[in-house]
Amino acid sequence: MVNVSDYIIPIIIAVIMTYGIIKGVDVYSEFINGAKDGIKTIFKILPYIIAIFFAINLFTKSGAENFVIKIISPIANLIKFPPQLLSLVIIRPLSGGGAYGVVKNLLDSYGADSYIGRCAAVMMGSAETIFYTAAVYFGAIGVKDSRYTIKAGLISHVAAIAAALVICKIYF
Repeated sequence: MVNVSDYIIPIIIAVIMTYGIIKGVDVYSEFINGAKDGIKTIFKILPYIIAIFFAINLFTKSGAENFVIKIISPIANLIKFPPQLLSLVIIRPLSGGGAYGVVKNLLDSYGADSYIGRCAAVMMGSAETIFYTAAVYFGAIGVKDSRYTIKAGLISHVAAIAAALVICKIYF
């Protein structure tokens, strides 16, 4: 039996190359120019990526994350928010990789079928790495003032976390 998904990308590449040849475009030269632009973009956004990774590591390794969790825990307990998920709520807007590490630790500690594990999985899929994404995209195009982007992203993060908890409470 033929698996169509194995052929999708080669077909798309063939269609693009055929279209370029029909239009009289030197496909190879355009590919090389695109690769050069890609490398320029990498060097342009690299300082922003390094800065965000440095900030994330500084935040977690300095103990600031644990300090924030200790401050927020009483409020979380008051509104019946599982305090075990606070680390994920704090790290997710900063780093996808760091958030995956937090989720892995939660799943190892509580299990994938626990309420904590399920909430962590839903939160991971519901929220975005706001600061990392903003740093990379805005750094790539040279935007200095993000205006309302970070505020809107944080509001969406809070909404995603609240929705994840409510959905997990109802569904599981």
